[in-house]
Amino acid sequence: MDHLWSPWRYQYVQKKKSGSECVLCCAALPGRDEENLVVHRARKNYVILNRYPYSTGHLMIVPYRHMNTLQDASQDTLEEMMLLVQKSQGLLQQIYQAPGFNLGMNLGESAGAGIAEHIHMHVLPRWPGDTNFMTTVGETRVLPEDLAVTWRKLSEAFEKA
Repeated sequence: MDHLWSPWRYQYVQKKKSGSECVLCCAALPGRDEENLVVHRARKNYVILNRYPYSTGHLMIVPYRHMNTLQDASQDTLEEMMLLVQKSQGLLQQIYQAPGFNLGMNLGESAGAGIAEHIHMHVLPRWPGDTNFMTTVGETRVLPEDLAVTWRKLSEAFEKA
């Protein structure tokens, strides 16, 4: 069995949380979408770029309502979340032509959730070889595009869709 180690991830997961404010609830507040990397707003959820992406275009679908379990989410929220996942994957495919995608949730801190107190669904475009020695050994991610450029591309794509 092969193992791929990501020592940089441990530092991020173990980082002490500052204050009691939820970063995802703060990002949901209107008026600062570009600064907060919010690319789209729907009725029950919003779409936001991951500030610490695994790959270019890594985004998250987040309910406006603060909750830490799927059981706390309404059917409307969950249905809209999955439709936004579908739309996001399609737009990312159109913009970046990624040959693969990872979709998923980490529920709870022990499951790897960086923000365990507020559920969110990850959508990550993936390419062959995008996990390489720079991430594994150099503790560095090589992203070919600035977050501001990614935000602009995806905001415009959601607006047109």
